[in-house]
Amino acid sequence: MTDPAPEPLSTWRRLAEGAVLLDGFHALKHAVRFGAEVPVAVTADRRAALALADELASDVRETLAALLTEVPESTYRSLVPRPHPTAVAALAVRPSREGNLRKLAHTPRATPVVVLDNPRNLGNAGAVIRLAAGFGATGVVTTGTLDPWHPTVVRGGAGLHFATAVERVSVEELPPGPLFALDPEGDDVRGIKLPDDAVLAFGSERSGLSAGLRARADHLVALPMRPQVSSYNLATSVAMTLYHWSLTGFQSPASDSRRPSGDGP
Repeated sequence: MTDPAPEPLSTWRRLAEGAVLLDGFHALKHAVRFGAEVPVAVTADRRAALALADELASDVRETLAALLTEVPESTYRSLVPRPHPTAVAALAVRPSREGNLRKLAHTPRATPVVVLDNPRNLGNAGAVIRLAAGFGATGVVTTGTLDPWHPTVVRGGAGLHFATAVERVSVEELPPGPLFALDPEGDDVRGIKLPDDAVLAFGSERSGLSAGLRARADHLVALPMRPQVSSYNLATSVAMTLYHWSLTGFQSPASDSRRPSGDGP
């Protein structure tokens, strides 16, 4: 393979510090599907990447073909903290905080907002964002120190940050709407109808809800759980709660571009 033109690599180095790393084919695919601005994308195997596009993302195949530049594997590995099995990486422009906050604050709201209160695990946060995007949630917000746009979170979310509004806020800045906080001492969620404009709050993996968020909650609700089982994984709790909401509130987006769940990590 001949050496690549220097322009994509110089663009990468110029933009890397402030851009969103799309780590892997599936993150790039989803980001493109949901309108991300992607100034540079590279792969160590263009033929394999486009074969994946033919199989899993024919709707954006031509866009990906125009974006992807093949580079030596050593170059690709130098650009990412942990090489992805698909050997694809890209940089995207992060959506503006102001725009995301407007989306989160807009009312009336047709789908819930998910709140992760002081989450600790980057992979869990990414899995929650992927879930929220799949259910068409308005957004996912985090409180505390975890950056929801950290590369590991974006990797865990498979690039679906661009399908929903993702921001870090304080408890005082939570979006409007009735606040339902998940807590073992709450009322069984199976007896509660979650409204479309609900704000659904989940405590951290270790310590649960913070005192500040718990004090602001309009309702405490609990997931059904067998006695002596300590807890559910955070993403599992979010999935159960969104599914409960979906039984009465979920409406498929008009421009439904969902794909089968087995199209890759």
